Amino acid sequence: MALNFHQLHIFFTVAERGSFSAAAQALHMTQPAVTMQVQSLEDYFGTKLLQRSTKRIELTEAGRALMPFAQRSIDLIRDTDTSMSKFTKQLKGRLQLGASLTIGEYILPRLLGPFGQEFPHIAISMKVMNTAQIMEEILNHQLNFGLIEAPVNHPDMHMEAVMSDELWLIVGKTHPLASSRQLDLAEVLEYPFVLREQGSGTRLVMEEQLKNKGFDPANLKIVMELGSTGAVKSAVEAGLGISFVSGSSVKHEVALGLIHTIPINGVNFKRQFYSIYLKSALLPISAVTFLTFLREKDLQQWL
Repeated sequence: MALNFHQLHIFFTVAERGSFSAAAQALHMTQPAVTMQVQSLEDYFGTKLLQRSTKRIELTEAGRALMPFAQRSIDLIRDTDTSMSKFTKQLKGRLQLGASLTIGEYILPRLLGPFGQEFPHIAISMKVMNTAQIMEEILNHQLNFGLIEAPVNHPDMHMEAVMSDELWLIVGKTHPLASSRQLDLAEVLEYPFVLREQGSGTRLVMEEQLKNKGFDPANLKIVMELGSTGAVKSAVEAGLGISFVSGSSVKHEVALGLIHTIPINGVNFKRQFYSIYLKSALLPISAVTFLTFLREKDLQQWL
């Protein structure tokens, strides 16, 4: 019997997940099939790799020694897929992903057209939801990967910055600040705000930047919290308050003169958008191809 990557991947997933049943669910395999592959790997090396108990799987000394090699084999396959994705012009398949609200509503629609022209045989299925929902669906194996607006920490998740964005201060056309060419942050914070809900990626980035500049976000005059960027824009346009939103989300309103964007002296709200997926997962080549497209293309030509 020869050593193969499939067995190393299964062993790594069992070790990370802590049980054969959890690994089977993650790999879309039956539990007996997972057990058999790990036993075959143990037979190949002639030693036990996992200690089985009623509570949790634990690595033996040999298992601990094997783990970094299993990890490197997974990384090598991922790197291979990434490199080869540049040549997959005739690739067929379904791209299934989750996107947080700003990305899904305003960013990706402008990118999926160019991607579809380059890879016309990949069908795209996108769910737009908040970051917590995306993570839950990835953990439950309902989504392959997601694109989110703020970094998250989860022991089972791999996260990588794939796009950049910037928040802009927006005001309605009749607002007292509408004629301003530039403002100090202290001036801006004197006015009522309409903001996204607590926990949204946009709100987290804004609050973090305010803290960096020595302002406590708790002192903002918040008159309304809304669950979507579209609702925030409508409220600002109606004169209910001012806000910070992605510059990509207000191009239409700015062009029509309904909303004004104003730079703030010495402050920028630049941020990264991130891809997330399970550390133990190997993404389908369609997903790898799309992430390579995001990393390597000049996306601003479409945004």
